[in-house]
Amino acid sequence: MDNPELPNNLPNDLRSRLALALDVDVAVEAQRLAAELAPWFGVAKIGLELFSAAGPRVVQMLIDDGYEVFLDLKMADIPTTVRKAARVLGALGVSYLTMHAFAGPAMLRAGVEGLTEGAELAGLPVPSALAVTVLTSDADAPPHILGKRVAAAVEARCAGVVCAASDVQEAKQLAPRLITVVPGLRPPGVPIHDQVRSATPAEALAAGADILVIGRAVTASGDRARAASDLIGSLGA
Repeated sequence: MDNPELPNNLPNDLRSRLALALDVDVAVEAQRLAAELAPWFGVAKIGLELFSAAGPRVVQMLIDDGYEVFLDLKMADIPTTVRKAARVLGALGVSYLTMHAFAGPAMLRAGVEGLTEGAELAGLPVPSALAVTVLTSDADAPPHILGKRVAAAVEARCAGVVCAASDVQEAKQLAPRLITVVPGLRPPGVPIHDQVRSATPAEALAAGADILVIGRAVTASGDRARAASDLIGSLGA
């Protein structure tokens, strides 16, 4: 099989909308994947697994490698605890941080305030707080819950929400200024695993998603460069 050409002409605005989910538990492996796939992805998503294994140092490692870092910790605790933790995380230089919207606007607002304080004390740009609405593995969420959680994000002055592709249109109607981040994406023919509310990247983009989170569809491929190149092709780029 011929090697796919590197996307030297890939627009920066598209790269900045593609987040690579580094769902591994070794920092060296995460950095290797990030380096290999940097031509296609501008954002690196660090979840609970990688952050638990490597801690803040992996954040700085990926920033040094030229990535914006999306820290996906889905914080949920009492407002005081979330504010203090977010203040620490805001000083790391991350670009995005997730918090669970089910915890309500008071907790979300505490997280936003903590992120702002931490970033400003470190002399860094303030990260975007993202409220997680309904997990893409949750097929049983009642229909009204999305609106309630988007409203909580707006009240707390979050920058955006994390939602399924099927929820993007409603979220945009309720709060047009919020960033919409869509995980659980799978190209046609790729197993959805536990992402029961999955969609293709092209469907998410067509729905109006601002940031697409791509993980196993590329990282678990036997030919990651080819999978990334095919992904870009499916988006019409």
